[in-house]
Amino acid sequence: MTTYRTIEVSGTEVFYREAGNRLNPTLLLLHGFPSSSAQYDRLMGHLAARLHVIAPDLPGFGRSRPLTDASTFDRLADVIEAFIDETELQRFAFYMFDFGAPVGFRIAVRRPQAVTGLVLQNGNAYEAGLGPGVQALMPYWRDRAAHEDAVRGFLTLEATRSQYVDGVPDPLAVNPDLWELDQRYLDLPGRDAVMLDLLYDYQSNVAAYPVWHEYLRTHRPPALLPWGEHDAFFPPAGAEAYRQDLPDAEIHLLPTGHFATGTHSPQIAELILAFIGADRSD
Repeated sequence: MTTYRTIEVSGTEVFYREAGNRLNPTLLLLHGFPSSSAQYDRLMGHLAARLHVIAPDLPGFGRSRPLTDASTFDRLADVIEAFIDETELQRFAFYMFDFGAPVGFRIAVRRPQAVTGLVLQNGNAYEAGLGPGVQALMPYWRDRAAHEDAVRGFLTLEATRSQYVDGVPDPLAVNPDLWELDQRYLDLPGRDAVMLDLLYDYQSNVAAYPVWHEYLRTHRPPALLPWGEHDAFFPPAGAEAYRQDLPDAEIHLLPTGHFATGTHSPQIAELILAFIGADRSD
């Protein structure tokens, strides 16, 4: 049974969903833009019989309260790190997707011994993986004021829908409730400021890539990459690039787009259960 809670963490409120027995291996799932932990509801249902699964809404997303100051990926990582302490997670694997990847990597660099493995679903850490959807932000990074109106296009219902259906062989197979729920939260008062801050700060992630690569080379976490191969934001070159630092990374290209959980949750769950259940004598 999944439970739904809100707790106070670092002066803000974080909503999270949790399922499974805490005696089982833990998978901490970090969602992407502009979604929430709701994107993992179906996936968690497939995993809960064998894993402990826990998924927070990042500050300013879903049911979690926005930060009182400017939103940056450093600040999101600070809050999620405090959330880890508050919920008494000692050892866990990360599921990192989209915005969740830079949050998770910051925490992994700080707490490498806590991380048992990485599931990277279109969670990028290489310049080779910056597709056209992300490259469209680069003028905004150079001149925020001049390009803010254009970037607001990322916050519309059509843009949210496109993230779910673009690259999907049959868009009619994607539940429209997924993008309509995301948009409901995105349209709440003040959420546009959170998203504009983070879309601008995304450049800090690109600057941090060398630090993350060093973490990967030094600690060699086991890595599973179930990757939507038709993703315009983070194309397959981003998945393949991980082999520069993790030669044993397990890559599975899925015939879908950005939000692979919207079409391939059962398949991703099978891969995760095999991956986390593998014998790792280290």
